[in-house]
Amino acid sequence: MVEKRGFGTIFMHAVLILGIAIVCFPIYLTFVGSTVTHYDIVRVPMPLVPGPHFIENYTNALTAGINVPVGRMLFNSLVMAAGIAVGKIAISILSAYAIVYFRFPFRMLGFWAIFMTLMLPVEVRIVPTYEVAASLGLLNSYTGLVLPLIASATATFLFRQFFLTVPDELVEAARVDGAGPLRFFKDILLPLSTTNIAALFVILFIYGWNQFLWPLLITTKPEMNTIVMGLKQMMPSADDYGNWPVTMATAILAILPPVAVVVFMQRLFVKGLVETEK
Repeated sequence: MVEKRGFGTIFMHAVLILGIAIVCFPIYLTFVGSTVTHYDIVRVPMPLVPGPHFIENYTNALTAGINVPVGRMLFNSLVMAAGIAVGKIAISILSAYAIVYFRFPFRMLGFWAIFMTLMLPVEVRIVPTYEVAASLGLLNSYTGLVLPLIASATATFLFRQFFLTVPDELVEAARVDGAGPLRFFKDILLPLSTTNIAALFVILFIYGWNQFLWPLLITTKPEMNTIVMGLKQMMPSADDYGNWPVTMATAILAILPPVAVVVFMQRLFVKGLVETEK
Protein backbone atom coordinates (compact mmCIF):
# COMPACT_ATOMS: atom_id res chain seq x y z
CA MET A 1 0.00 0.00 0.00
CA VAL A 2 1.43 3.38 -1.04
CA GLU A 3 0.75 6.29 1.30
CA LYS A 4 1.00 9.90 0.20
CA ARG A 5 3.05 12.01 2.53
CA GLY A 6 4.47 15.49 2.68
CA PHE A 7 3.00 18.43 0.79
CA GLY A 8 0.40 16.35 -1.04
CA THR A 9 -1.18 15.12 2.19
CA ILE A 10 -1.16 18.59 3.72
CA PHE A 11 -2.74 20.07 0.59
CA MET A 12 -5.51 17.47 0.45
CA HIS A 13 -6.35 17.98 4.12
CA ALA A 14 -6.36 21.76 3.65
CA VAL A 15 -8.78 21.46 0.70
CA LEU A 16 -10.99 19.09 2.73
CA ILE A 17 -11.07 21.45 5.72
CA LEU A 18 -11.83 24.41 3.44
CA GLY A 19 -14.70 22.53 1.82
CA ILE A 20 -16.15 21.58 5.21
CA ALA A 21 -15.89 25.21 6.35
CA ILE A 22 -17.66 26.49 3.23
CA VAL A 23 -20.49 23.98 3.67
CA CYS A 24 -20.88 24.40 7.44
CA PHE A 25 -20.56 28.18 7.74
CA PRO A 26 -24.13 28.97 6.51
CA ILE A 27 -25.47 26.33 8.90
CA TYR A 28 -23.48 27.91 11.73
CA LEU A 29 -24.87 31.35 10.85
CA THR A 30 -28.37 29.89 10.91
CA PHE A 31 -27.72 28.45 14.36
CA VAL A 32 -26.39 31.80 15.59
CA GLY A 33 -29.50 33.52 14.19
CA SER A 34 -31.68 31.10 16.12
CA THR A 35 -30.13 32.14 19.44
CA VAL A 36 -30.37 35.95 19.19
CA THR A 37 -33.14 38.53 18.83
CA HIS A 38 -34.66 39.86 15.64
CA TYR A 39 -32.81 43.15 16.06
CA ASP A 40 -29.46 41.33 16.33
CA ILE A 41 -30.12 39.55 13.03
CA VAL A 42 -31.06 42.60 10.95
CA ARG A 43 -28.38 44.93 12.29
CA VAL A 44 -24.98 45.13 10.60
CA PRO A 45 -22.77 43.30 11.24
CA MET A 46 -24.67 40.20 12.29
CA PRO A 47 -23.18 38.57 15.41
CA LEU A 48 -21.00 35.50 14.84
CA VAL A 49 -21.31 34.21 18.41
CA PRO A 50 -24.44 32.42 19.72
CA GLY A 51 -26.67 34.59 21.88
CA PRO A 52 -28.57 33.96 25.14
CA HIS A 53 -32.03 33.33 23.62
CA PHE A 54 -31.53 29.69 22.58
CA ILE A 55 -34.15 28.17 24.89
CA GLU A 56 -36.64 30.98 24.30
CA ASN A 57 -36.48 30.86 20.49
CA TYR A 58 -36.58 27.08 20.20
CA THR A 59 -39.42 26.83 22.69
CA ASN A 60 -41.40 29.40 20.68
CA ALA A 61 -40.72 27.48 17.48
CA LEU A 62 -41.73 24.09 18.87
CA THR A 63 -44.85 25.25 20.70
CA ALA A 64 -46.05 28.26 18.72
CA GLY A 65 -44.31 28.60 15.35
CA ILE A 66 -46.00 30.95 12.87
CA ASN A 67 -49.28 29.27 11.89
CA VAL A 68 -48.71 25.78 13.31
CA PRO A 69 -46.31 24.59 16.03
CA VAL A 70 -43.10 23.36 14.47
CA GLY A 71 -43.34 20.20 16.56
CA ARG A 72 -46.52 19.22 14.69
CA MET A 73 -44.95 19.95 11.31
CA LEU A 74 -41.87 17.90 12.22
CA PHE A 75 -44.13 14.99 13.17
CA ASN A 76 -46.01 15.26 9.85
CA SER A 77 -42.75 15.25 7.91
CA LEU A 78 -41.43 12.33 9.94
CA VAL A 79 -44.55 10.25 9.24
CA MET A 80 -44.42 11.14 5.55
CA ALA A 81 -40.70 10.48 5.11
CA ALA A 82 -40.67 7.22 7.07
CA GLY A 83 -43.86 6.03 5.38
CA ILE A 84 -42.49 6.75 1.90
CA ALA A 85 -39.15 5.08 2.64
CA VAL A 86 -40.67 1.95 4.19
CA GLY A 87 -43.41 1.73 1.55
CA LYS A 88 -41.02 2.11 -1.38
CA ILE A 89 -38.63 -0.51 0.01
CA ALA A 90 -41.40 -3.01 0.83
CA ILE A 91 -43.08 -2.76 -2.56
CA SER A 92 -39.80 -2.68 -4.50
CA ILE A 93 -38.17 -5.66 -2.80
CA LEU A 94 -41.29 -7.80 -3.26
CA SER A 95 -41.64 -6.73 -6.89
CA ALA A 96 -37.99 -7.50 -7.60
CA TYR A 97 -38.30 -10.87 -5.84
CA ALA A 98 -41.29 -11.82 -7.97
CA ILE A 99 -39.57 -10.71 -11.19
CA VAL A 100 -36.34 -12.62 -10.52
CA TYR A 101 -37.51 -15.83 -8.86
CA PHE A 102 -40.95 -16.51 -10.36
CA ARG A 103 -41.76 -17.46 -13.92
CA PHE A 104 -45.06 -16.07 -15.14
CA PRO A 105 -46.35 -14.65 -18.44
CA PHE A 106 -45.19 -11.15 -19.39
CA ARG A 107 -42.74 -11.10 -16.50
CA MET A 108 -40.13 -8.97 -18.28
CA LEU A 109 -42.83 -6.80 -19.83
CA GLY A 110 -44.00 -5.99 -16.31
CA PHE A 111 -40.47 -5.15 -15.25
CA TRP A 112 -39.87 -2.80 -18.18
CA ALA A 113 -43.26 -1.19 -17.60
CA ILE A 114 -42.15 -0.46 -14.03
CA PHE A 115 -38.78 0.77 -15.22
CA MET A 116 -40.35 3.14 -17.78
CA THR A 117 -42.20 4.95 -15.00
CA LEU A 118 -38.86 6.67 -14.30
CA MET A 119 -39.89 8.97 -17.14
CA LEU A 120 -43.05 9.91 -15.23
CA PRO A 121 -42.07 11.69 -12.01
CA VAL A 122 -44.65 13.12 -9.63
CA GLU A 123 -44.55 16.53 -11.32
CA VAL A 124 -45.63 15.03 -14.67
CA ARG A 125 -48.57 13.04 -13.27
CA ILE A 126 -49.50 15.46 -10.53
CA VAL A 127 -53.00 16.31 -11.83
CA PRO A 128 -54.35 12.76 -12.32
CA THR A 129 -52.68 11.65 -9.09
CA TYR A 130 -54.37 14.46 -7.19
CA GLU A 131 -57.72 13.65 -8.80
CA VAL A 132 -57.48 9.99 -7.78
CA ALA A 133 -56.40 10.90 -4.24
CA ALA A 134 -59.26 13.40 -3.91
CA SER A 135 -61.83 10.92 -5.22
CA LEU A 136 -60.64 8.36 -2.63
CA GLY A 137 -60.97 10.89 0.20
CA LEU A 138 -57.25 11.05 0.91
CA LEU A 139 -56.97 14.83 1.23
CA ASN A 140 -55.58 16.09 4.54
CA SER A 141 -54.51 12.62 5.65
CA TYR A 142 -51.24 10.81 6.22
CA THR A 143 -52.38 8.15 3.77
CA GLY A 144 -52.73 10.82 1.09
CA LEU A 145 -49.25 12.14 1.88
CA VAL A 146 -47.61 8.72 1.64
CA LEU A 147 -49.58 6.33 -0.59
CA PRO A 148 -49.26 8.07 -4.01
CA LEU A 149 -45.47 8.31 -3.63
CA ILE A 150 -44.49 4.82 -2.48
CA ALA A 151 -43.95 3.24 -5.91
CA SER A 152 -40.27 3.29 -6.90
CA ALA A 153 -38.87 1.98 -10.18
CA THR A 154 -35.33 2.83 -9.10
CA ALA A 155 -35.48 0.73 -5.94
CA THR A 156 -37.11 -2.15 -7.86
CA PHE A 157 -34.31 -2.04 -10.41
CA LEU A 158 -31.59 -1.98 -7.74
CA PHE A 159 -33.08 -4.92 -5.83
CA ARG A 160 -33.50 -6.87 -9.08
CA GLN A 161 -29.87 -6.34 -10.00
CA PHE A 162 -28.78 -7.48 -6.55
CA PHE A 163 -31.00 -10.58 -6.58
CA LEU A 164 -29.49 -11.57 -9.94
CA THR A 165 -26.08 -11.76 -8.22
CA VAL A 166 -27.29 -14.22 -5.57
CA PRO A 167 -25.83 -17.66 -6.43
CA ASP A 168 -28.27 -20.22 -7.74
CA GLU A 169 -26.78 -22.70 -5.24
CA LEU A 170 -28.55 -20.85 -2.44
CA VAL A 171 -31.89 -21.36 -4.17
CA GLU A 172 -31.18 -25.05 -4.70
CA ALA A 173 -30.02 -25.49 -1.12
CA ALA A 174 -33.20 -23.84 0.15
CA ARG A 175 -35.30 -26.18 -1.97
CA VAL A 176 -33.42 -29.23 -0.71
CA ASP A 177 -34.03 -28.08 2.87
CA GLY A 178 -37.74 -27.77 2.12
CA ALA A 179 -37.90 -23.98 2.31
CA GLY A 180 -40.80 -22.44 0.43
CA PRO A 181 -40.74 -19.09 -1.40
CA LEU A 182 -41.62 -17.06 1.70
CA ARG A 183 -39.06 -18.90 3.86
CA PHE A 184 -36.35 -18.37 1.24
CA PHE A 185 -37.22 -14.67 1.03
CA LYS A 186 -37.32 -14.19 4.81
CA ASP A 187 -34.32 -16.26 5.88
CA ILE A 188 -31.93 -15.77 2.97
CA LEU A 189 -32.72 -12.79 0.76
CA LEU A 190 -33.68 -10.31 3.48
CA PRO A 191 -30.49 -10.82 5.56
CA LEU A 192 -28.39 -10.53 2.41
CA SER A 193 -30.20 -7.32 1.46
CA THR A 194 -29.68 -5.53 4.79
CA THR A 195 -27.03 -3.11 3.56
CA ASN A 196 -28.96 -2.37 0.36
CA ILE A 197 -32.12 -1.70 2.37
CA ALA A 198 -30.22 0.62 4.71
CA ALA A 199 -28.67 2.60 1.86
CA LEU A 200 -32.01 2.96 0.11
CA PHE A 201 -33.77 3.89 3.35
CA VAL A 202 -31.42 6.84 3.89
CA ILE A 203 -31.87 8.08 0.32
CA LEU A 204 -35.64 7.60 0.29
CA PHE A 205 -36.13 9.11 3.74
CA ILE A 206 -34.39 12.31 2.65
CA TYR A 207 -36.42 12.24 -0.58
CA GLY A 208 -39.66 12.06 1.39
CA TRP A 209 -38.53 14.65 3.93
CA ASN A 210 -37.79 17.21 1.20
CA GLN A 211 -41.11 16.81 -0.62
CA PHE A 212 -42.87 20.15 -1.14
CA LEU A 213 -45.16 20.12 -4.18
CA TRP A 214 -47.23 17.05 -3.30
CA PRO A 215 -47.90 18.02 0.36
CA LEU A 216 -48.75 21.52 -0.85
CA LEU A 217 -51.51 20.10 -3.07
CA ILE A 218 -52.83 17.27 -0.92
CA THR A 219 -53.18 19.28 2.30
CA THR A 220 -55.37 22.30 2.95
CA LYS A 221 -55.44 22.25 6.73
CA PRO A 222 -52.55 24.05 8.49
CA GLU A 223 -52.19 21.22 11.01
CA MET A 224 -51.21 18.86 8.17
CA ASN A 225 -48.37 21.07 6.93
CA THR A 226 -44.93 19.53 6.64
CA ILE A 227 -41.78 21.25 7.86
CA VAL A 228 -40.73 22.20 4.32
CA MET A 229 -44.07 23.91 3.78
CA GLY A 230 -43.76 25.59 7.15
CA LEU A 231 -40.35 27.04 6.30
CA LYS A 232 -41.72 28.49 3.07
CA GLN A 233 -44.65 30.07 4.92
CA MET A 234 -42.32 31.57 7.53
CA MET A 235 -40.27 33.47 4.98
CA PRO A 236 -41.26 37.18 5.09
CA SER A 237 -42.85 38.70 2.00
CA ALA A 238 -43.39 42.29 0.83
CA ASP A 239 -43.07 44.66 3.81
CA ASP A 240 -43.35 41.92 6.41
CA TYR A 241 -40.36 41.72 8.75
CA GLY A 242 -41.06 38.15 9.76
CA ASN A 243 -39.83 36.44 12.88
CA TRP A 244 -36.28 35.55 11.91
CA PRO A 245 -35.16 33.93 15.18
CA VAL A 246 -38.08 31.47 15.05
CA THR A 247 -37.49 30.89 11.33
CA MET A 248 -33.82 30.18 11.92
CA ALA A 249 -34.66 27.84 14.80
CA THR A 250 -37.14 26.02 12.56
CA ALA A 251 -34.49 25.64 9.85
CA ILE A 252 -32.09 24.05 12.34
CA LEU A 253 -34.80 21.73 13.65
CA ALA A 254 -35.72 20.77 10.08
CA ILE A 255 -32.26 19.43 9.29
CA LEU A 256 -31.86 17.41 12.49
CA PRO A 257 -33.96 14.29 11.59
CA PRO A 258 -32.29 13.70 8.16
CA VAL A 259 -28.87 14.26 9.73
CA ALA A 260 -29.70 11.84 12.53
CA VAL A 261 -30.78 9.17 10.01
CA VAL A 262 -27.55 9.59 8.04
CA VAL A 263 -25.36 9.52 11.17
CA PHE A 264 -26.98 6.49 12.78
CA MET A 265 -27.09 4.51 9.52
CA GLN A 266 -23.79 5.74 8.10
CA ARG A 267 -21.95 2.44 8.42
CA LEU A 268 -24.66 0.41 6.69
CA PHE A 269 -25.24 3.20 4.17
CA VAL A 270 -21.60 3.29 3.03
CA LYS A 271 -21.35 -0.50 3.11
CA GLY A 272 -24.46 -0.82 0.95
CA LEU A 273 -23.03 1.54 -1.65
CA VAL A 274 -19.49 0.17 -1.91
CA GLU A 275 -19.76 -3.48 -0.96
CA THR A 276 -19.33 -5.77 -3.95
CA GLU A 277 -19.45 -9.20 -2.29
CA LYS A 278 -22.29 -10.33 -0.06
